[in-house]
Amino acid sequence: MKKTDLIVIGAGPGGYKAAEYAAKRGLKVTIFEVGEVGGTCLNVGCIPTKTFVHSTSFDEARERMVQVVSQLRQGVEGILSHPNITLVREKVSFVDAHTVRYGDGDLVIADYIIIATGSETKWLSIVGADSPRVVDSTGLLRLGILPKRLCVIGAGVIGMEFASVFQRYGSEVTVIEYLKECLPALDGDIAKRLRKTLEKRGITFHMQCAVKQIVDEEVVFEDKKGQQVRIAADVILMATGRKPRTEGLNLEALGITLAPNGAIPVDDNFCVALRGAERSPLYAIGDVNGRQMLAHAAEMQAIHAVNHILDKKDGIRFDIMPAAIFTEPEAACVGPTEDQLKEQGVAYTCQKAFWRANGKALAMGETEGMLKLFVSPSMEGRGGGLILGCHAYGAHAADIVQEASVLMCKNTTVDELTDMVHIHPTLGEILKSVTEQ
Repeated sequence: MKKTDLIVIGAGPGGYKAAEYAAKRGLKVTIFEVGEVGGTCLNVGCIPTKTFVHSTSFDEARERMVQVVSQLRQGVEGILSHPNITLVREKVSFVDAHTVRYGDGDLVIADYIIIATGSETKWLSIVGADSPRVVDSTGLLRLGILPKRLCVIGAGVIGMEFASVFQRYGSEVTVIEYLKECLPALDGDIAKRLRKTLEKRGITFHMQCAVKQIVDEEVVFEDKKGQQVRIAADVILMATGRKPRTEGLNLEALGITLAPNGAIPVDDNFCVALRGAERSPLYAIGDVNGRQMLAHAAEMQAIHAVNHILDKKDGIRFDIMPAAIFTEPEAACVGPTEDQLKEQGVAYTCQKAFWRANGKALAMGETEGMLKLFVSPSMEGRGGGLILGCHAYGAHAADIVQEASVLMCKNTTVDELTDMVHIHPTLGEILKSVTEQ
């Protein structure tokens, strides 16, 4: 039996960040990964997808994807070569809250264990979903030929990004979505405007429609009027979300009951409650805890979990979590939507700005876009109210929303933002201009 300070299960963004952060602070770490280091994000998720977004053709994208992923994977392997880290390429299962088993029965015991096993595709349970024409995002990235007709089931982040990029490459793209609007995390006004923009570029959307089955080359769905509709497709992308990956961990041995969505329940320090344990030695970070299924969320959760292990305080704001959708144009958000503010009974004002009024956007030929800033009532002694949220679509929307996120983390008021100098001409002026109305 081997002894270490910390076991990390999974070498994705959360796992390798936890291992690196802990190792640099003197902990001995054993990290297990049965697949490629870097996890879903690096190997078959956000990084490969972005090479597609920023390539001019399908063939160029496939070539660049291999190069970029390989280079970044080598970087992660370099991180995990730290003298305090031992990388074991094996599956593991729990024996107890301090011990895991791998290989031919070898055991490793640790003071603490962090589960960072990520997530996997959540497949729609319909007739024909096992057809070779049906792929998830991983399968779509592995295609050798650009499909003439691509049907995307689901208008979430994965579905919208692939719909946008494959339409640009020349595929005939149709998106089928069960909900009333795409991208539910986005403000409804922003999401609708983005969808309309993509429709003008040639993508066909069928909203409030339920896919019933896949037969040969056809996707059969029921529209919002209850009528059955069939569309032909060469490739069908299942983009109906992701679910936490926990199979094979033997969590039953620890008495852990998964949440209804399959996630491992955790507290605000990402500790997993264990019966009879005053302080749990077990943590779950990233997609597997189902809280915020984003690579950057996993990384920050990793840092916080290790800080908790070391009894070190930090000021990470998990209530302020920006996110981006890399369609064309891209979209981004931080904080609640306008509908959520109304539902919660929060007092706010909404201020808007448009890309078409920005000099840099005009010069770039990127005039499609809108930003909505939600602001609380004025604060006594501090002038204009706090920034509650920012939702936008348009060129470099993610960069603009990132600035809003930083301001929110520091409880910045609108009046204080108004006094901050922004370079001219830049798209960043869009955020500042919204405060001058």
